[in-house]
Amino acid sequence: MKAPERLTQPTGSPAAPAATAPDPTLPAPVADMSISRQSEDPGKTVNLTIDDGPDPQWTPRVLDVLARNDAKAVFCMLGPNAQAHPDLARQVVAAGHRLCDHSVSHDTAMDHKDVAYQEKEIVDGLTMVQDATGGAPVPYYRAPGGAFTPESRQIAAAHGMRPLGWNVDTRDFERPGADRIVETAKAQLRIGPTVLLHDGGGNRAQTLAALEQLLPWLKDNGYAFSFPQQ
Repeated sequence: MKAPERLTQPTGSPAAPAATAPDPTLPAPVADMSISRQSEDPGKTVNLTIDDGPDPQWTPRVLDVLARNDAKAVFCMLGPNAQAHPDLARQVVAAGHRLCDHSVSHDTAMDHKDVAYQEKEIVDGLTMVQDATGGAPVPYYRAPGGAFTPESRQIAAAHGMRPLGWNVDTRDFERPGADRIVETAKAQLRIGPTVLLHDGGGNRAQTLAALEQLLPWLKDNGYAFSFPQQ
């Protein structure tokens, strides 16, 4: 197995890792297999990415605050959560957001596992999200904890998914307080446009409160909501 490509803090380089030639023993990529962190639109943009849902308590509330601020996001769904809450998965699609496969079991040590395990996590997660949404497009794959490998990137790209990274890690999963989440986002946006947040995996009241502050601030400061490059 090739060396892992785990995203560590600061995640901050806007550039993707050096290009890796496709492995001829794996399916050929049909999407770009480099890690996406930049916006598909020019100008002063922000890409919101929301991980670990859908969650019946928090996802509807995140969808509400996004709608009130005319904001779009990429929802990086765990396959079993999408399977358990297909109504929420479909609400995400109906609201104009994009989908991302975030694997089956959120194994942050995937980069230390064999290729067959990585492939099963990626492909089974994709299948679950697609089944839950009635076959909606899933243009991205995000490795749990940023635990990418060249093989996992190629497997994702072979299934039409661009590997998705981030520039801004709000650390909201640590629940440092809504104000700290907002401060971190504001400080790290100079690094790049793709912001990591969560709607699953625990109590996300602080994330919700942070979005209530952050989204109006982004609009007031001239940011346009975009999506990561595919």
